Amino acid sequence: MKNRVVITGLGVVAPNGVGVSDFTEALKQGKSGISFHQELADLNFSCQIGGIPTISDELKSKYFTDLQLRGFNSSGILYGCIAGIDAWKDAGFDNNPDSILDYDTGLIFGTGTSGVEKFREAIYKLDEGQVRRLGSTVVLQTMASGVSAYLSGMLGFGNQVTTNSSACTTGTEAILMGFERVQNGKAKRMLVGSCSDHGPYVWGGFDAMRVMTYKHNDSPELGSRPLSATASGFVPGSGAGAFVLESLESALERGAKIYAEVLGGEVNSGGQRQGGTLTAPNAKAVQRCITKAIENSEITSSEIDVINGHLTATSKDALEIENWSKALNRNGKDFPFINSTKSMIGHCLAAAGAIECVASIIQLKEQFVAPNTNCGDLHPEIEKHVAPEQIPREKKDLNFNVIAKASFGFGDVNACVIFSKFK
Repeated sequence: MKNRVVITGLGVVAPNGVGVSDFTEALKQGKSGISFHQELADLNFSCQIGGIPTISDELKSKYFTDLQLRGFNSSGILYGCIAGIDAWKDAGFDNNPDSILDYDTGLIFGTGTSGVEKFREAIYKLDEGQVRRLGSTVVLQTMASGVSAYLSGMLGFGNQVTTNSSACTTGTEAILMGFERVQNGKAKRMLVGSCSDHGPYVWGGFDAMRVMTYKHNDSPELGSRPLSATASGFVPGSGAGAFVLESLESALERGAKIYAEVLGGEVNSGGQRQGGTLTAPNAKAVQRCITKAIENSEITSSEIDVINGHLTATSKDALEIENWSKALNRNGKDFPFINSTKSMIGHCLAAAGAIECVASIIQLKEQFVAPNTNCGDLHPEIEKHVAPEQIPREKKDLNFNVIAKASFGFGDVNACVIFSKFK
């Protein structure tokens, strides 16, 4: 018999709010975390705006020792550790460095790139012949699994500890990987999530591809426009999201608070076939991912009340809505309420799925649908599948039970997870 899996802890570092409380208020208010960055302008970026979380030195010192911070220059690992430790504490645990090794708990924490700024710093020193001055943590800060290595050491996890990487699908995939491990009894708990670095050396390639907006350098908060007819490309963002997934038996045994239940999900690939490419989705595979997620969750499509979409503010938004409509066999006023967290935080790349899953759980727990900011001019192709009132422009209080979250990434990879109120 498989375990039921519940969420007992949340952590988030987002451009518009650090910590669950601040992030929740930002979601309710439709607060943007996107701003202009002079550094991008100085480097001749077309898109000179982005979403970067605000982390003070004082806040850093609450999570890292002075020794750990010496020579530290990896924003993704920083964000991931803050979100991960917050989720662990939120679940009712502590991060005592002398704690007993916990073989019942594991960690799957994803990323796209790790320590790009640290890597650049190391390259310059190497080119100058200063190999002995690289420092002892350059490997740890730049290896892909750096975030999971830092977190597991801080928290003392003895079950599986690893890092996954699947472009924009990374965070949602990490949740489903952890879910399966707990569901199958291989761990009592899994800390899961994902993170992404910020800055020109992460964002430059996207600017070169012309997939980021260049039209809102003077109006940053208006730049991220998912579902909009005037969407002109995504706005880059960064941060991290984290969850403690736990067997229901374990959560009840220790009297833990329960945010929601993970019903199931699906991960698949379009194989870059049937119209899918390295950067574009195979529509049939996307639809299959959604339908299989519903099937695996043992619900029907009619039970989905709200969708938190991938919806990046690019030309693919209309295709995504069409895919949802076909997969659910629902349209017009029968289409679920749908929103895109990216309207407030931009596209946080490898961290997107995790941050947006946190947003999904908050909406489910607090019983509201966050607004789609900057969507005063709904794309006409989208209106063919969904009634405008199903795309809230302001916070909507709603009594609902099930929310679906999907992520679709470069490489034609897909993930969809279904969350429900705990019953």
